[in-house]
Amino acid sequence: MSDVNGGRTSDVNGTDASGLGDTGVNGPSAAPGTHHVLDNPALAALTGPHAHFAERQGRVLRYPVDVSPWLALPDDPDAEDWADVAALAGPGAEIALPGFRGEVPDGWEVTFRIDGVQFVDAGLAAAPEPEAVRLGPADVPEMLDLVERTRPGPFLPRTIEMGTYLGIRRDGALIAMAGERLHPPGWTEISAVCTDPAFRGEGLATRLILAVAHGIKERGETPFLHTGAHNTTAIRLYEALGFRLRRRTAFLGARVPQTLGQSAAVPAL
Repeated sequence: MSDVNGGRTSDVNGTDASGLGDTGVNGPSAAPGTHHVLDNPALAALTGPHAHFAERQGRVLRYPVDVSPWLALPDDPDAEDWADVAALAGPGAEIALPGFRGEVPDGWEVTFRIDGVQFVDAGLAAAPEPEAVRLGPADVPEMLDLVERTRPGPFLPRTIEMGTYLGIRRDGALIAMAGERLHPPGWTEISAVCTDPAFRGEGLATRLILAVAHGIKERGETPFLHTGAHNTTAIRLYEALGFRLRRRTAFLGARVPQTLGQSAAVPAL
């Protein structure tokens, strides 16, 4: 993956990454002890380049549910913010929180909790891929089929609207893809990296990662990605390509209690 799939499998499976330590690679404008946009990338995206997607309730924002499962909390959520989460998502709904290491309120069910790692570009040899084609809305059914078979992480019917997606076809069939997901200011996440099992071992994922990264860097932005902290195979690949560990992170899923009420979301300002 460049993804976390709710605790499930990723495109590149691995075992343990307990030996990893933070490298201090923070990218542009970071300084020790200061907040960085990648510390809360969903919030930074939904209040920045992806603001047109944002559904808001108070200080809580989310993507439309057919675009991405991610919901963004403020850095210091309080009881009112959790009430706004419940109002935005609705009773019994499952929410997904990237980068959240805190605890949910009493009565909320934790549905998954995954240790993750965040990597940033520290010397990628990004380059176009001659075999890659840009994927569009007409390709979504094939993309969803490939995701279902490979489980790289969340990919929904409108996820393609989050950024550029590239694919490789053989005999007309989509066999590999990668694209862009979260888009904090100055950064773009590489995501949905997956290859049909019959075509693994050909370096297709590497070629697509570098091609997607090339497009990001051409815009003057910096690529980053996430994976599970135990996914050593993916971690080794990303480090070999020129990514460096920026920070450890977490991904949490929780279910809103059925007893809480729901109010309508309002568009973000």
